Amino acid sequence: MGTPKVVVLGGGAAGLFAAISAAEAGASVVLAEKNPFCGKKLNITGKGRCNLTNACDLDTFLANVPVHPRFLYRALTDFSPADTVAFFAAHGVPTKTERGRRVFPVSDSARDVTDCLTRTARERGVRILRFTGTALEMTARDGKPAVCGLTGRRTDGAKPETLACDRLILATGGASYPGTGSTGDGYRFAAQAGHTVIPPKPSLVPLESDDPFCRDCMGLSLRNVGASFLREGKVLYGEQGELLFTHFGVSGPVVLSASAHLRSGYPVTLRLDMKPALDEKTLDLRLQREFAAHGNRDLRNCMGSLLPAKMILPFLSRLGFTGEEKPHSLLREERRRLCVGLKDLRIELTGPRPLAEAIVTSGGVSVDEVDPKTMASRLVSGLYFAGELLDVDAYTGGYNLQIAFATGRLAGLSAARAT
Repeated sequence: MGTPKVVVLGGGAAGLFAAISAAEAGASVVLAEKNPFCGKKLNITGKGRCNLTNACDLDTFLANVPVHPRFLYRALTDFSPADTVAFFAAHGVPTKTERGRRVFPVSDSARDVTDCLTRTARERGVRILRFTGTALEMTARDGKPAVCGLTGRRTDGAKPETLACDRLILATGGASYPGTGSTGDGYRFAAQAGHTVIPPKPSLVPLESDDPFCRDCMGLSLRNVGASFLREGKVLYGEQGELLFTHFGVSGPVVLSASAHLRSGYPVTLRLDMKPALDEKTLDLRLQREFAAHGNRDLRNCMGSLLPAKMILPFLSRLGFTGEEKPHSLLREERRRLCVGLKDLRIELTGPRPLAEAIVTSGGVSVDEVDPKTMASRLVSGLYFAGELLDVDAYTGGYNLQIAFATGRLAGLSAARAT
């Protein structure tokens, strides 16, 4: 057989890495992307900063993958977070490591990452086409279904055409942020090939609440707040960090991380600790000092060192205060009510925001039908999968992009080297 022709569908993190890897392994590669440029979703990750990976060891990494972590063992062994850092450093994108071992480009620019991958792909001879796939072309090979092309349309042409290939890598992403091109096309192609598709659900997503407290505090961002998420009194997840109140409920890094743990249904109770560094006794002493210093002022004017201004009145109202009380007249039990409220403020959460608003899609192509050593379909010869299309997802912190890079690389190398 001559030089294998590999078509990669999808120009995101996984698709670009698959195309580069296949080309470096000697294949003739066409990357089909329906957007005007590659990496449209990649450009908005990490609020435009692009959290590339997480600088941890393999065991720690897998512990942060709640869905089918062992499936990724080979891909991550062959291409680790350290390999990702080395790759980008070698291609002109130095990185830095921040809190939680999160790795970012020194420039804080996701576009530098996208430009690097696109440039490298072109330098390796990858041909990038604006092309929207509509169907897989199938044949039989050695008595087994085999992929032999991808039918679709170029964005500048009206006539359908087929990109013939020896291998096809599906790296179309999930179904979150559809405006970036992740519209679930890959699920349709996988189903056409006979694969089981686990219904997609949102992960790393803001959470909704009917509690008016959220709307009253809309736009307020809390830093270093303690947040625990409970169902029937059992803590499902807890973290200290940043939380944002919105018109629909809550968002922010703490909430996004929690959403990946809340997979078995709602309602869920959010318990906020506004002063996680203080126990209740120490907090009470602080209240007494604040009230002694401002005893003749209204209560609402004495809380500025304890709560953000926008939160004071909603908080006091929640606890049954008007805000006009005089601190020196408060009873011990009323002061204790304030302490408990600061340490244990509860908000009922009703569910996640829609899948379209999720950072990551949970669900996808069943990994039982994909060879973890090659990312090849077990059902169809010449078909490979990479990235978010697979039924694998992780917590926030750079893990999901590392999965895209590692599975893309393994699929690209495997497709190029297959006989």
